[in-house]
Amino acid sequence: MHTILLPVDESKERAMRAAETVLELPGGPEEKAVVLVNISESTKQPWLREFETQRAEGKADPELPESTNAAYELLTDHGIDVETRFERGSVTDQILAVADEVDADNIIMSGRKKSAAGKMLFGSVTQSVLLESTRPVTVLLDES
Repeated sequence: MHTILLPVDESKERAMRAAETVLELPGGPEEKAVVLVNISESTKQPWLREFETQRAEGKADPELPESTNAAYELLTDHGIDVETRFERGSVTDQILAVADEVDADNIIMSGRKKSAAGKMLFGSVTQSVLLESTRPVTVLLDES
């Protein structure tokens, strides 16, 4: 079984590109398992606030963010086993921790192009994961 970690944010387009990349990997669906993880450093993101509200209200299956739903549906429609997770904390640290926990064979991330100044001012989760991970990381960059 090839376990793939897909960290996804609020972008449906980036989530779909990452999911499509999983479909293109060698092997059949029965040979792949995907862990979709959303990570938030706080509850500021609308998707996380909604998820937390639904969980607090006792809803058994809180609604997934649209980006996660899209990737989840594409992967499961192709017969791939998918687990969804929500984590809170440093995005880079949580990606690496979940990768270790699930013993991921690969991390597939959709990054965003940033200028050098943007990386310096805001950091880059993708860059940090690339530098700190001991696992293979596949990075898909936005074309815009």
